[in-house]
This record gives sequence, structure tokens and C-alpha cells, in this order.
Amino acid sequence: MKRNLTLLLVALLVETLVTLLISSALSIRFIEIMFFAGVAFTALTVWFSGSGGMVTKFIDSTLSARTGLLTEREEFRFRPNFVVLASAIFLLIGLVFFVLLVTNVIPPA
Repeated sequence: MKRNLTLLLVALLVETLVTLLISSALSIRFIEIMFFAGVAFTALTVWFSGSGGMVTKFIDSTLSARTGLLTEREEFRFRPNFVVLASAIFLLIGLVFFVLLVTNVIPPA
């Protein structure tokens, strides 16, 4: 359990650092792009933590074309893990800040 919590915290830290670097490179406040970065992180982690997705279908098709052997196609299955959970938490925190920005609770710069 301790390993899972550590993985979650490291994923949150990495997502925060990447968003911070992007915000400083684009000269935008961190909380203004946090929601959009959370959407991107969540989409990427779901994409790579699932099985049977588009990448798997492409690899299976290429293998079948080269060898002539048919393989059983696997449907996409979502396999949640702690990195996906960390991305979803980052997304939800970003959504709260985005709503506060849009409603002018947090004033524009």
C-alpha cells in the first residue's frame, strides 16, 4: 500500500512539474492551464494503461500481415492504476481552479 501511495504522489509531482514548466515557457499562470494539462495527462495515462486499444490492434494486424497467422482480437479494457488516479485528481483540482477563474472568484492577473 505504501508503494501505491508513493507512486500516486510521484505521479502528481511529475504532472505538477511538467505543467509548471509549460506555464513558465508560455508565460501563463499555472492555474490557468492546470485543467487542460490534467485532461491531457488523464487521456495519455488511460491510453497507455489500457489493453486492446488501437495500438494493440495495429500491432496485431501488422503481425498477421507479415506471418499470415490470424490472432484473436482483444477489445479495449480500461485497467485503472494509481497513475491514472493521480491524473484524475490533478484534472479535478484543475477543474476547480478553472471554474473559479471563469466565475472571477480568482481575479485575472
